[in-house]
Amino acid sequence: MKDEIREKLKIKRRYFGEVQREVANANIRDNFFAAFGGYDSFFIYNSFGTEADTKEIINGLLKLGKKVYLPRVEGENIVPVPYGEVKKGAFGIEEPIGQAFAGEIQVTVAPLLAVNAKGQRIGYGKGYYDRYFKTAKTLRVGLGYYFQLQDFCGDSWDEPLDMFLCERGIFNFGK
Repeated sequence: MKDEIREKLKIKRRYFGEVQREVANANIRDNFFAAFGGYDSFFIYNSFGTEADTKEIINGLLKLGKKVYLPRVEGENIVPVPYGEVKKGAFGIEEPIGQAFAGEIQVTVAPLLAVNAKGQRIGYGKGYYDRYFKTAKTLRVGLGYYFQLQDFCGDSWDEPLDMFLCERGIFNFGK
């Protein structure tokens, strides 16, 4: 079931119109800063392909003097690394170079292909964020487009999000 949803939403994201995507990304950025502008530290994915764009969010956070960490794959896990120089890493995604950060981060922004009304997300199937969320004390925020809010049954190992932020606003899962 999850694999079918993954494929369907990859296609839907691919054919999301350019103008619609630009407007949606601008609304996502505005919603993000309205909701989380008061926080100081962020572990945020480095968007690629058809994902909801994080580049303007990251640049805005840096301009505000916030601490920004990007994910790097290390074996079966992701680790937060302070924003800085990047190189192509796992799956062709730009990953930061440098020492992994071991402290607490206030807000973690995770990519997703789908999220349900319980905050369970469908990612790319490797479980990196579920493993990270098991031990991290952080606000768990999924970022995506409204059409990624789907009805599906999660699995027992899914670590639910606290919120889903999209162009239409923020869905709080009551955590």
